[in-house]
Amino acid sequence: MGISAMITIKGVLSRLTYQNPDNQYTVCRIQVEKIQDPITVVGYLAGVAEGETLTLKGQWASHPKYGDQFKADVYEVTLPATVSGIRKYLGSGMIKGISKSLADRIVDKFQEQTLEIIENQPEKLMEITGIAKGKQQLILKAWNTHHAVRRVMQFLQENNVNVAHAGLILKTYGPGALSVLETDPYRIAKDIPAIGFATADAVARAKGVEKTDETRLQACLLCQLLSFEGDGHVYAVKEELCFACARLAGVDPDLFPPVLEVLADTNEIRIQDDRVYLIRLFKAEKGIADRLCALLSIQVPEHTISSDEILEQVLTGMAVKLSDEQLEVVGQVMAQKVSVITGGPGTGKTTLVRALCQVFKHLRLTVVLAAPTGRAARRLAETTGKKAFTLHKLLGFDTEQGTVERNFTNPLNLDVFVVDEASMVDTQLMFHLVEAMPPAASLILVGDTFQLPSVGPGNVLSDIMASGRIRVFALTKIFRQAMESPIVRHAHEIRNGRMPDFKAKECQGLSEFYFIENQHSEKVVTTILELCAKRIPSTFPHIIDLQVLTPMHRGEAGTINLNQQLQAVLNPGKGGIDSHGITFRPGDKVMHLKNNYEKEVFNGDIGQVIEVSKSDGSVMVDYDGRTVSYDLLDLDELTLAYAISVHKSQGSEYGAVIIALTMAHYPLLQRNLLYTALTRGKHLVIIVGSSRAVHMAFDNNRTNLRRSGLKDRLAS
Repeated sequence: MGISAMITIKGVLSRLTYQNPDNQYTVCRIQVEKIQDPITVVGYLAGVAEGETLTLKGQWASHPKYGDQFKADVYEVTLPATVSGIRKYLGSGMIKGISKSLADRIVDKFQEQTLEIIENQPEKLMEITGIAKGKQQLILKAWNTHHAVRRVMQFLQENNVNVAHAGLILKTYGPGALSVLETDPYRIAKDIPAIGFATADAVARAKGVEKTDETRLQACLLCQLLSFEGDGHVYAVKEELCFACARLAGVDPDLFPPVLEVLADTNEIRIQDDRVYLIRLFKAEKGIADRLCALLSIQVPEHTISSDEILEQVLTGMAVKLSDEQLEVVGQVMAQKVSVITGGPGTGKTTLVRALCQVFKHLRLTVVLAAPTGRAARRLAETTGKKAFTLHKLLGFDTEQGTVERNFTNPLNLDVFVVDEASMVDTQLMFHLVEAMPPAASLILVGDTFQLPSVGPGNVLSDIMASGRIRVFALTKIFRQAMESPIVRHAHEIRNGRMPDFKAKECQGLSEFYFIENQHSEKVVTTILELCAKRIPSTFPHIIDLQVLTPMHRGEAGTINLNQQLQAVLNPGKGGIDSHGITFRPGDKVMHLKNNYEKEVFNGDIGQVIEVSKSDGSVMVDYDGRTVSYDLLDLDELTLAYAISVHKSQGSEYGAVIIALTMAHYPLLQRNLLYTALTRGKHLVIIVGSSRAVHMAFDNNRTNLRRSGLKDRLAS
């Protein structure tokens, strides 16, 4: 079958229908001369604006819903050459600082030379009445910002690089992106791991960089270490790293060991035996071990309180009588400088934390509660009745600068630090956490290592527990009331390595757990839509109480499709505000995607849209009674949350949970994912999917594959 020849079309961009700011994927209408109706064009067209003339090369394609489209592979922006064209172009408002009347004055002065003067002799603009130095600088900056996109796209096309990456490159470097591409392309690979080595290498190789160039080999090694970090590893094994880089760079693996030594000499990496660390991960891992060992070397202040007083304080403050086991654990935790409390659902972790807070309060000690996410912090506050913080806010993270306000020179003001959901804390965050501990304080880590590991690198809580250096209090007794729940029973069976019988008949009446067998993703989606729209709302009427979970974003039973389908069923209607391919309407369930300290909303927070204003492009979201406003530029921080990934659900609990599990999810099916999803539901859990997928998840117990040296450092 032959390859179709490239077709060239030229026309004026009459309407910009859609543009994804992350990758610049664009849908637009082009008015071609002598053709009455505009043509629909799709492709990665960064830096284009309505009114510009485009020359596009590509092929025709037929879309089942939208009909014939021109798929552009290569494009050029042709700036207008005639006086009337330049006048219309500048007067369109696309260049900030140039109004229609000012555009007329500039064109009247410079005629056909106008755009060439703005580009190459911008100082001449000050010859125009009303353009002083400040205004001239504003116009120049706006011109360069707008046209930087075009220049970067042109550069990438000329170097045969995927133009889909242009958006990320521009977002990272702004108008200076072209300079980085031309002078230091390998910097892109290190600064933007999502793009990787191949893109940077394509640019560098096109500029004549040799295969064995040391700069190329250094970049390859650093990129591969970043890739390993993305997979959860704190270090790489030297031989494995060299062979992986040899495949990536297409050279002999023996070339890399000398280059590793150079990187070590420049303090970009640290080599210990056969382990290779990025320097910041080495400092973080070693720092955790050193700091914890230092804390353990300091004697714990004696707490003059008897067992009877502990019982009385808890009974008075909480109206709870501690069991003998709980009483013993409370007493022993109080005697530790650093300790871990762990256990599955229904084993009393929360009761224990509340009891400790009550006793420490009686002893007039300052207790601070924290968790890795906003949802986990709020849940901790709800269950303890005490204020809880996110770790990032408590430690004073500055995401712009990459700095932390609290450290050993400016420690936290506390006597006891309780960190819940500690299994979610990665190596870097744990380092900052222990760095901020006052030497006289005690640290209590609370978590369940059977859940999914942290998104960032390391097995921090597991390593701390396995080191034998820190006292671990593993709660195994399931309280009678909790044992009555099939959710809790199934979770503990999975924890203990026994496959639950999800199809067993529960006791008479309604159950808290159901398994609905569906082999095909399409049927899984249909069933979930019916459950959410018709069957569950009578018991869980508030949209925030019901959460659909799925392992993946892609595919029919992934978050992207499920969110679109659920929105259509649960919150249909026209209107709303479009952003990044998502329409936000009043009533929509949404999730915030990144920590925003100004708005005080954090990654994973879930709320509901209460108002949408198309006139000023704003969206108002209610988060547990607090209203937060988003403008059009903020909307990339929001996404629909009718369905979310299991990873995003960590640290949260919901009244009812529906879990989609199909064989299409096989790359991510593992036991800790099944366990994490199951334990998110408080009162109802429904698994919709295939028995085969459930068994595959249970049988895949690869939880210790992450490379981390923390256990060894603590144990030595």
